[in-house]
Amino acid sequence: MSDLTPREIVRELDKYIVGQSEAKRAVAIALRNRYRRAMLPDDIRDEVVPKNILMVGPTGVGKTEIARRLAKLVDAPFVKVEATKFTEVGYVGRDVESIIRDLIEASIHLTKERHQEAVRGRAMQAVEDRLVDMIVQPVKKPTNPIDILLGNKPKSDLPAEEQGRIGEQKARVREALRRGELENEKVQVEVEVVQPRSDIPGTDMNMNDVLGSILPKKTRMRTVTVAEARRILESEEEQNLIDMDDVYAEAIRRAEQDGIVFIDEIDKVAGKSSGQGPDVSREGVQRDILPIVEGSTVHTKYGPVKTDHILFIAAGAFHVSKVGDLIPELQGRFPVLVHLKPLTAEDYRQILTQPQNALVRQYKALLSTDGVDLQFDDSAIDALAKYAYQANERSENIGARRLHTILEKVLSDVAFNAGGGDAPQVTVTVDAKYVNDQLGAELAERDYSRYVL
Repeated sequence: MSDLTPREIVRELDKYIVGQSEAKRAVAIALRNRYRRAMLPDDIRDEVVPKNILMVGPTGVGKTEIARRLAKLVDAPFVKVEATKFTEVGYVGRDVESIIRDLIEASIHLTKERHQEAVRGRAMQAVEDRLVDMIVQPVKKPTNPIDILLGNKPKSDLPAEEQGRIGEQKARVREALRRGELENEKVQVEVEVVQPRSDIPGTDMNMNDVLGSILPKKTRMRTVTVAEARRILESEEEQNLIDMDDVYAEAIRRAEQDGIVFIDEIDKVAGKSSGQGPDVSREGVQRDILPIVEGSTVHTKYGPVKTDHILFIAAGAFHVSKVGDLIPELQGRFPVLVHLKPLTAEDYRQILTQPQNALVRQYKALLSTDGVDLQFDDSAIDALAKYAYQANERSENIGARRLHTILEKVLSDVAFNAGGGDAPQVTVTVDAKYVNDQLGAELAERDYSRYVL
């Protein structure tokens, strides 16, 4: 993070998001301020709170993608929620504290992956030992009911001569495993039977988690290839080697210090109360969100989580309502206001070709698997960008998402006819004429209703 200056952050975001420089600058500064805060003395560090961001702009211009790429850039716990999913406390529906519980789950997933990577070397050695034993001395399922209940493995006392012979056989199998010669051999692996999730009504607790430490785990024997067995055993060994208490403690710390929460559709809960009964999903939700954003302690099954230093990014189109319709207290908790601009025809052109995950590159890669060399010339890119821009101007403006539907229509024939074991390698060149032929002149000029997602 010390080398990740705001300019570097914007440069990384430019690889995936076209335009919107104001929003990129705002999130880059917010992210860099986290590093600056971490360098402060203890007596002032806790006093520095993140400056939450409110993004205003039409759908499909990159609001969510900016937040998602920002979190991925620094491997930070990230969760995206929609404000319309929540209801005021006391009513049926999700309460806003579930946002933080979701963030903790995301943080645990990230932290667990890091801990697993740290023990992967030891886990792989243990997996190799278990695979050798499975191939040379397959484990027999115990038949004694007491052994089954207690999980006892059958024991065998072999003479020294037999043990020496088995040792030599294990050495040969180990060498063959390392050379990759036994990947398709079949072995029997004991795996845990996955129980369906059973939530306790009114809580975020799972009945299986509550009873998991009391009831024995149900297992069954599966016959799989060595390659599949290695994957199963690796997960088991990594789970055995990591301390989940350490994972939970670190995950809570990471969520509190590095967590990013993206609240979408915030404009849908803006507006004055109608005065016709309880306002379950508008001002009530805003008032419930307020303490979470302001800084409070949320109790989760992994422990209390403080929200004081979590970065909140809210976003909305604000077509019907306006930012001023949010309650003043909530507005004050999002001091950084950035406006994202509607996309132009040139923006659509860049979106098609420039980002690392550009749509044109995606379609080329997809169809290349079926022997189709897909080529787009400049006239085709210009035509696609023009049609997307005109469609958004004349009907609902859904931003860059319009490109998906237009490209699907243009390439539908190619995608349908490609494939097959005897299909020859072909080159398909898409130009402006091809785009016009596929869309149809009348459709391209008048009827865009089918492109509304």
